[in-house]
Amino acid sequence: MNNEPVVQLRGVTKRIGFKTIIDRISFDVPRGEVFGLLGPNGAGKTTTIRMMVGLMSITEGEIIIEGRSIRTHFEQAIRRVGAIVENPEMYKFLSGYRNLVHFARMTPGVSEARIREVISLVGLENRIDEKVRTYSLGMRQRLGVAQALLHKPSLLILDEPTNGLDPAGIRELRDHLRRLAREEGISVIVSSHLLSEMELMCDRIAVMQTGKLIDVRHIGEFVKEEGAAKVLFEIEPGQLAEAERTIRAAAIEAQASPDPSVSGGLLVTVERERIADVNAALVSAGIRVSGIRPVTKSLEDKFLEITGRDSIA
Repeated sequence: MNNEPVVQLRGVTKRIGFKTIIDRISFDVPRGEVFGLLGPNGAGKTTTIRMMVGLMSITEGEIIIEGRSIRTHFEQAIRRVGAIVENPEMYKFLSGYRNLVHFARMTPGVSEARIREVISLVGLENRIDEKVRTYSLGMRQRLGVAQALLHKPSLLILDEPTNGLDPAGIRELRDHLRRLAREEGISVIVSSHLLSEMELMCDRIAVMQTGKLIDVRHIGEFVKEEGAAKVLFEIEPGQLAEAERTIRAAAIEAQASPDPSVSGGLLVTVERERIADVNAALVSAGIRVSGIRPVTKSLEDKFLEITGRDSIA
């Protein structure tokens, strides 16, 4: 089995005049992974994608897709790519099906069976014969994904695909992309500044800021707490003060304070292996514990921590 990454970026740089737009970014995307480019507007996400699909030249570095360089073997490399940069453009007076037929004629080897296959993959079977002008924005996005999949790419690139979608449309698109990666083995690169959406959609994310790659991690690593854990103990509101005294008196290195956002909530910072000891001490003191749950940082918290920003653009 070929374990070579589907996409490899090696020191990719883009300069316009004396200004560096993208500054030596490098990452790999393996087969079947949903990989997110996360960053505020102006971070360089779209510029990176434009270089990957050949819409913008690379000043320095290399982009390799399925072993082929975008700079030296563009046609061979781009054959393995399906992409939607910004918004999918369709002929609104034609049906979804006729749009796909039109685009299929531009690509050798796309059969009627393949057209029907991609229609099924994106879940448009019941509306594909209706005119595109009757489609919701979410349906147009899915039709755009179907168009990008016609030639059986190994890499699907989507630039801000959830822009303008309502919550139902975002969820539908997210589920389809996850299914494509899982069942079809397609690698997906998605750019967005919607932090909560990336948390649900991606396997790994790359955080970008002002053209630089700040960090690349598995999604779970971004929200995983290191060292001491924060745990919320849910107890009777009238027992909060007693619970604090009990924890201070116990031979446990822990800090406890009421959580004003939760009635009867006691926020305890303690090493993970001592959480059970805290609970035992509370129960022994006659304090009723109705719930224990970890308090983890959201992806937004970690993003702000990593980039040092006070707000999201």
